[in-house]
Amino acid sequence: MHTGIYTVIMKEKLKYLHAAVRSSLTLNIIGPIVLAVLSMGVLVGEAGILSHTFSFRKQHAESTYNIADTVNMFVNGDHLEDYLEGRDMDEYRQAKENLSEYCHRIGVSIIYVIMVDRSDYKTFTCIFDVLNNELDNSSYTEWEPGTIRPSSSEEYSDKYRRIYEGELEHGTIYQLNPDDGVNPYITTLVPVRGSDGEVTGIICVQRPISELKNNLSPYMLGVIFITIVLASITSLHTTRFIRKKFLIPLTRIAEEAVRFAGNRSLAKPLGNVSQFKELSVLALSIDTMEKDIVDYMEDLTEVTAEKERIKTELSLAAGIQMDMLPGSWPAFPEREDFDIYAVMNTAKEVGGDFYDFFLIDDDHLYISIADVSGKGIPASLFMMASKIILSDHAVMGKSPSMVIRDSNNAICANNREMMFVTAWAGILELSTGILRFVNAGHKPPVLRQGSGKYTLAETDSNLCLGVMEDMDYQESEIRLEPGSVLFLFTDGLEDATSSDGKMFGTERVISVLNETDSDDPLRITKAVSEAVDIFVDGAEQFDDLTMLCVSYHP
Repeated sequence: MHTGIYTVIMKEKLKYLHAAVRSSLTLNIIGPIVLAVLSMGVLVGEAGILSHTFSFRKQHAESTYNIADTVNMFVNGDHLEDYLEGRDMDEYRQAKENLSEYCHRIGVSIIYVIMVDRSDYKTFTCIFDVLNNELDNSSYTEWEPGTIRPSSSEEYSDKYRRIYEGELEHGTIYQLNPDDGVNPYITTLVPVRGSDGEVTGIICVQRPISELKNNLSPYMLGVIFITIVLASITSLHTTRFIRKKFLIPLTRIAEEAVRFAGNRSLAKPLGNVSQFKELSVLALSIDTMEKDIVDYMEDLTEVTAEKERIKTELSLAAGIQMDMLPGSWPAFPEREDFDIYAVMNTAKEVGGDFYDFFLIDDDHLYISIADVSGKGIPASLFMMASKIILSDHAVMGKSPSMVIRDSNNAICANNREMMFVTAWAGILELSTGILRFVNAGHKPPVLRQGSGKYTLAETDSNLCLGVMEDMDYQESEIRLEPGSVLFLFTDGLEDATSSDGKMFGTERVISVLNETDSDDPLRITKAVSEAVDIFVDGAEQFDDLTMLCVSYHP
């Protein structure tokens, strides 16, 4: 039966490993990079369109104004009303011929001269109207002299008024999406003045700007092509890098796991499969796990009873769990400026509590204690993963808030069982006594400053790890005085229950500490443990109990 259990465990680990490779590496790394390149291409394209459109409109506005200003030379502003009344018709016909020739030669679609009704600027009377429909396949019909027309829009009426009243030297109107089915165009309006300088009419020059859209199409195709090429090149190089640096080493590890799950025999060790520490540690862990499991299975064959087999498995798991925690005392015999001791008693064979400490460098001591939700094997597995994640981020030299924040994101990323961890993590600067820490939903520690009394070091508590991603964690700071003692514990200590149902409680913890006349973390922790044993008097406990004590004496 034990063979089937290990086969199931190994297959489940393999499925999780493959899922992690697909989602974490392929999608979460390559996908965002490609998306960023595509987004950059879109932004560049939009910026180019805006810049191109602005320059195009400005250039056409200036050139169309120059055309309209030139047209002014062909129109006698003093004779507009005479033309309407049939006088000076030879001059009118000559002016119209000049306008028509100029319209075709210069490349505009319409040139027309109007007199606007100045009572409301809503209508105008046509004087001249020459067309060049061949220019943009238009179907305009020429207005006869004297034709009265309404203004095309409020914008036209406003421009007419401002030109007549002298507020505007000339006006420009864009019709990029005309609703009458014609092609986009620009119209420039300039005043016609009489010999006395008064405005007697308005010259309107209409010019097609369909080339604006025609020019944008090749530009957009170029941007799309370049964006696709860059995205493809980026994807290719990223995929090759991930395959070489991650997927191949992970595939070797996964294949070895499958092979071992099939025949449970030792093979050539994987060794150092990657330049990345995490993958090398995983490979070495597989090698160690295979050897340990093979050794265990050899011993297990001598055990016949199912109860003994389960007990042995749990004992091995407890040993592996305990081996992950610091357990050599004194922990730092070469240091005289501090001392530390910790103990973890599990309610069952394996537990969900853990503690950790190590020197980040000669002047910074990392300390943590945590309690995983749940009990037994699920909690122990989650505990081991959480401990590794926290220590991996702490060893990078991050601040406590960054350690907790990044660890929380890592735990949330693959937390399908919705488990959580209450944790307290701090970094003690040994030269100054400054302790920076974060409390993520954990019990506050008990602190004795110098030779004073133990009190509860209450600070703002943050959300537990594993509940919600991208949380910001509030960091606190305490300066430890020489002779200070910091005592950390999990809720199994205060929840220790006597045979009559009473709990040990936080106040009793503080009372026992104040009665302990010692600065030695080992003796302090032992005194609390003895007090708990006397209190519970043999009653069965249902929660793990973990304690960590640090004395600071620079």
